[in-house]
Amino acid sequence: MNARLAYALRRVLLTVPVLLATSVFVFLLIRLVPGDPVRTMLGIRATPTTVATVRDQLGLDHSLPEQYWMWLTGIFHGDLGTDFVSHEPITRLLGVALPVTLELTVLAMLLALLAGVPLGVLAATRGGWSRKLTGGFVIGAISIPDFWLGLMLVLVFTGVFNLLPPTGYVALTTDPVQNIRYMILPVLTLATGQSAYILRTTRAAMLGTLGEPFVAFLRAKGLRERSVVAVHALRNSSGPIVTVTGIQFGVLLGGAIVIETLFALPGVGRLVVTAISQRDYVVVQGGVLVVACLFIVVNLLTDLVHGLLDPRVEEAVAR
Repeated sequence: MNARLAYALRRVLLTVPVLLATSVFVFLLIRLVPGDPVRTMLGIRATPTTVATVRDQLGLDHSLPEQYWMWLTGIFHGDLGTDFVSHEPITRLLGVALPVTLELTVLAMLLALLAGVPLGVLAATRGGWSRKLTGGFVIGAISIPDFWLGLMLVLVFTGVFNLLPPTGYVALTTDPVQNIRYMILPVLTLATGQSAYILRTTRAAMLGTLGEPFVAFLRAKGLRERSVVAVHALRNSSGPIVTVTGIQFGVLLGGAIVIETLFALPGVGRLVVTAISQRDYVVVQGGVLVVACLFIVVNLLTDLVHGLLDPRVEEAVAR
């Protein structure tokens, strides 16, 4: 079997038990919260009859293994349960919220890559002021909390210059121009810190690659420095960049909870935060599971892309 195909198959098969373990963790995490979830949702004035009815509707009168099995089989049938507050199916709520979260995280990651990779290459190939400037940007971008940066951006672009709306959301299919205006500040807030991590990784990978013998050979052949750096050195440095991009995408999904709440974006993060405040554990369970599975799938795709780009992976599998 082709080594790369074997590597991809192995990674996909390893993902299955990880997904199952994640589902068990999310299921137990909600169940292990102290207190009676039904009493918490209904309040102290709920009658015993009402509590018993809701407990039966949610399947909480069964044993934990039975509850997990019913929940898991429901997932395979596309049923994550029903929101206790709005009586809407969880899959429908997530179907509305997930595109917002994906739009926010994908745009933020694209912006982080567009800023981080060129600046990382610049820091690795140029000395003097450019290295000091990018080093200062990395320290500042990693040190500043996202919520503080978001508040400062709102203060400047809305309070001072009145250029962009502070909060809200319009779907891309409804009005693309308004959608971009509402997304600029959240995307900028989320992308700033991530671009610093990508910049730092790109710089380190490029410094290592530029010291390799094949780079000296290409320069000795008379190849233009721009081709050596932009084509050969950058391509050989892409493995660490792809890896850190996959990891940071997961971090973006976590950071989106804060950013969606700050900018009133109707994504999965805001849905989960609202559900927590309403003690609606069914929505919390569904939202956390979707985000966790998304993170696992992104890491799987990252490993597959890394396997395609780095020939050392193929050599390791073939041994």
